[in-house]
Amino acid sequence: MNRTALVTGGSGYFGSLLVTKLLERGYAVRVFDINPPDESLSSVEAVIGDIRDLSAVTAACSGIRYVFHNVAQVPLAKDRKLFQSVNCGGTRNLLEASKIQGVQKVVYTSSSAVFGIPDKNPVTEGTAPKPLEAYGAAKLEGENLCQQYRKIGLDVTIIRPRTIIGHGRLGIFQILFEWVYNGQNIPVLGRGDNIYQFVHADDLADACILAGERRGATLYNCGTDKYCTMRETLEELCKHAGTGSNVKSIPMWPAEVGMRLTGAMGLSPLGPYHALMYGRSLYFDIRKAQAELNWRPAYSNAEMFKQSYDWYVIHREDLRGPDSKNRSPHRSNVREGVLSLVKHWV
Repeated sequence: MNRTALVTGGSGYFGSLLVTKLLERGYAVRVFDINPPDESLSSVEAVIGDIRDLSAVTAACSGIRYVFHNVAQVPLAKDRKLFQSVNCGGTRNLLEASKIQGVQKVVYTSSSAVFGIPDKNPVTEGTAPKPLEAYGAAKLEGENLCQQYRKIGLDVTIIRPRTIIGHGRLGIFQILFEWVYNGQNIPVLGRGDNIYQFVHADDLADACILAGERRGATLYNCGTDKYCTMRETLEELCKHAGTGSNVKSIPMWPAEVGMRLTGAMGLSPLGPYHALMYGRSLYFDIRKAQAELNWRPAYSNAEMFKQSYDWYVIHREDLRGPDSKNRSPHRSNVREGVLSLVKHWV
């Protein structure tokens, strides 16, 4: 049986974890990325290229049975043109290349950002998407491209994950972990009683692989089945760390306006999606993935944050090394910018 898999974005945070999981399951894996994979993944074939180059993507898909498409410019980029060229144009290239090369299955990693602020929760696969910022709109356009290629015979499954966290996940989370490490207070908007669901990267990788092995184009919403309010999640983290950090409320509407403005001015690392959703509820109904894939998420919100924080503490000094700028956004430290003032306010 041909168990060859191509992982686009396989040198990034989630992509590299997915590669590891595939190798453990006996797949022969090829990585397509603009950066080489980790040295620990020496057994994989690495193809260095840009997802916006159709000829390079087509060559990378040669002889491949399963494609897991993870290349994307993330909200931290705050660049509408990159969202379009990479998240949309790159996805079109990947789908076209998969059709040309006779790929059996494509799994497209989308985003819960396609839903913006939902009218009601839980969000199901039948909830109509309505993105409210450029990143979410680009990911939805990627989904629409998947739908178009389904009509001409390509077997594509869409996975919509909630916010991904796990050991090694940095980006915006690095700021949170650093504040907790230093005993700073952690802000929530309003009372922090918005219900917010996350998904562990390991659980998401399992869902992607299971979806890849199931014939038939469909879509799945994926998140933990053990979640709570934002305040409760962060209070559990602060208690676990034992550094003196506490969760403090700040007024919601002034904070949201400030987050949007400072992000747009380049004074804060936060993107429009972060400002939009930090104080809002969003959680998925995951029963379809559980029933059709026999998928069972292992981690709760609290367990994810504790594990991720512990990993950060162990690797904190190494993350400040000279190669820190060469890592993908979700594996890198980010500058606090104006957020450094917030920790003194709360």
